[in-house]
Amino acid sequence: MNQTINKSALFNGSCFAVITTAFTFSIRAGILPQLGEQFHLTAEQLGFINLMFFLGFPISMIIGGLVYHTFGPKNIMKAAFVAHTIGILLTIFAGGYTGLLISTLFIGFGNGCTEAACNPLIADTYAGSKLNKMLSRFHMWFPGGILIGALISKFMTDFGFGWQAQMWITMVPTVIYAVIFYGKTFVTPSADGSTSLGRNFKAMLSPLYIFLFICMALTAITEFGPNQWVSVIMSNSGASPMLILALTSGLMAVGRFFAGPVVKALGQTGVLLASAVLAAIGIYMFSVVTGPLAYVATVIFAAGVCYFWPVMVGAVAQRVPSSGALGMSIVGGVGMFSTAIFQPFIGSWIDSARAANSAAGLTGGALELAAGQDTLLKILAFPLILIVLFTIFYFWQRKSPVVAEAH
Repeated sequence: MNQTINKSALFNGSCFAVITTAFTFSIRAGILPQLGEQFHLTAEQLGFINLMFFLGFPISMIIGGLVYHTFGPKNIMKAAFVAHTIGILLTIFAGGYTGLLISTLFIGFGNGCTEAACNPLIADTYAGSKLNKMLSRFHMWFPGGILIGALISKFMTDFGFGWQAQMWITMVPTVIYAVIFYGKTFVTPSADGSTSLGRNFKAMLSPLYIFLFICMALTAITEFGPNQWVSVIMSNSGASPMLILALTSGLMAVGRFFAGPVVKALGQTGVLLASAVLAAIGIYMFSVVTGPLAYVATVIFAAGVCYFWPVMVGAVAQRVPSSGALGMSIVGGVGMFSTAIFQPFIGSWIDSARAANSAAGLTGGALELAAGQDTLLKILAFPLILIVLFTIFYFWQRKSPVVAEAH
């Protein structure tokens, strides 16, 4: 390996890039009510804005995964910086609904480029036991960044700062990762990426991969559905929506740090089944409790969704290894695409619930609380379906020789 490569700089730049992704997620969730109020948007329209965020992500992530070994991580991160900058600035100066749709799509593109470049970059930079440690530390910064972003958004909102000022904050880690990466020599992509795409696609047509593909779509919306709408759904629950998001993300960061012993004890299939059960309990509690009990629901929900993403990707890597890096990129992409598709549906559920409860005579905070709780009961369907699917998966893979590892 080239001795001039600064591994520490490449890793730190990657961490600030994923913090940018996390900030665009949590701060956008925090300003959603302000956007709706200023531009007179319905919840369904806010859902389409969220859709663009989650749609841009898988498109650029999958394209980035396909061209990683020819275009290179340095060029992909240049594209990420340009997309992030354009998206953030267009959001700040958006004049209405259409501007927000376009700007949010650019932010999604930037986030997908980050994911496509940084994961294999770290894998190519480190080897052996240190690789798992560094990947774990890298992935901690997504929930960790959401925690920091959620707290920033809450305090800025509490002190009267508008949504534009909050969006400017997302430029801070964007500029930092660009400065860290500037002028650095990147590692040469591993020769392992030359594996035949035909072999990858053939593996992706297997029943097991298709099953995991479907499950990923449902685990992603179970995790991101309540999180992305927390400011709208939980605004009148008697608990702070951004504290709920911060607590969820903080617990997920800690949980992922200790993923190794948990996955070793329960196995991939056991962890996924237990996660679906806990997620269902957490979402159901969100739909019926108010006040401090909402924080108890948060702990249960966080424990449920904590391991979904890394263990699903790990299951693909270990149980359908011939799908290669492309198989993992596609599964990650479908997770984000599923989240995108369901955003307008969740928004329309909120609008419908508001109309129904308003017709029943509810007004003000009571109306918003009832609408939020009715919407959560609909979202509950996703983890309930997962309980059935992961029960099947548990018995289907019971005799599999695969030994699960933390990812």
